[in-house]
Amino acid sequence: MTTLAWCASVSLAVWVWLLFGQGFFWRTDQRLPPAPSAPPDGWPRVVIVVPARDEAGVLPLSLPSLLAQDYPGEAEVVLVDDGSTDGTGRVAAELAAGAPGRGGGLPLTVVSPGEPEPGWTGKLWALRHGIALARARGPEFLLLTDADIAHEPDSLRLLVAAARGNGLDLVSQMARLRAVSPWERLVVPAFVYFFAQLYPFRRINRPGGRVTAAAGGCVLLRTETAVAAGVPEVIRRAVIDDVSLARAVRRVGGRIWLGLADHVDSVRPYPGLGELWRMVSRSAYAQLRHNPLLLAGTVAGLVLVYLLPPVALVVGVVAGDAPAAWAGAAAWAVMTGTYLPMLRYYRQPLALAPLLPFTAFLYLLMTVDSAVLHYRGRGAAWKGRTYAAPGATRGAEQRLGGGAE
Repeated sequence: MTTLAWCASVSLAVWVWLLFGQGFFWRTDQRLPPAPSAPPDGWPRVVIVVPARDEAGVLPLSLPSLLAQDYPGEAEVVLVDDGSTDGTGRVAAELAAGAPGRGGGLPLTVVSPGEPEPGWTGKLWALRHGIALARARGPEFLLLTDADIAHEPDSLRLLVAAARGNGLDLVSQMARLRAVSPWERLVVPAFVYFFAQLYPFRRINRPGGRVTAAAGGCVLLRTETAVAAGVPEVIRRAVIDDVSLARAVRRVGGRIWLGLADHVDSVRPYPGLGELWRMVSRSAYAQLRHNPLLLAGTVAGLVLVYLLPPVALVVGVVAGDAPAAWAGAAAWAVMTGTYLPMLRYYRQPLALAPLLPFTAFLYLLMTVDSAVLHYRGRGAAWKGRTYAAPGATRGAEQRLGGGAE
């Protein structure tokens, strides 16, 4: 066998292992666990905390859905306007005042925390103030949700029922991201697919499991567990705050659950490749702990697992290398088959599945670009702020005037 055939065979073996040995990551059946329609001792008080920075454009699509929650218990919304320059707080107040049937909607409080203190990332600085204000209300649960997330009217009720009915301390749903433009259709389902491959939902949801993650756009968190875990102070420097939050909860013995959402959607548009590129590259290298060796291993793995199969098939056919062609074709087929459930979940054409190697190549470039940005001092960012790697000097944390998200 040629070297190409051997490499293609290794890629095929990896895909067979991924198919059966990586927690069935490719399945999309991890949805909110069943629970009684109402908690046996009544519906607990919930405070919804929304960190928002320059979100005036999406709030009209998301905030009304929170104010209109059909929740039988006491609930309210706290929106933390984190130094917005586009009138985010004013827009939020206007939406609350003009909401139809305002008398039956959830009350809204808008607060502004001021500039972050050294050692805090922007979103977590906003959450610190929102959570502190929320805790003063004495809620049993906190719903932490991003400003671009829209909720169906029964979203909060289903989240609370799942948490109460299953004894969970953290319930997180990965919001269905927008997939309308051609680039969104190509990149967005793969984003969730790759996340699930890295953090298989089934393993996360297993009691006592070692794999730990959450989706920051929608997190229902038990207040007493947050206090025991020291949240958010204990994760104040985190760039990938949702995974850090889940780990903090699990460290104190909390039970967590993560799955795909049916009632929670992101309304943020990413119409062009540039917006999607920034979404991934802003934190990809942070996911690799700013480690050059992990970066090199990730690039090599992406090449072997995703790029080699179609190359082996084409080169094998052209060069008459039958073993390479067959191994490449088989690996590509398994890869394509594992991607089909995610495309169905996103209601996208199944014909996009064979294009996954191309999308993986884009993610490879985004990851490398993330590392380049980091070493240029323009790494992980949230809404115009750039943050140093954990352990870096505080002086490395700086404000940027650009439009990075």
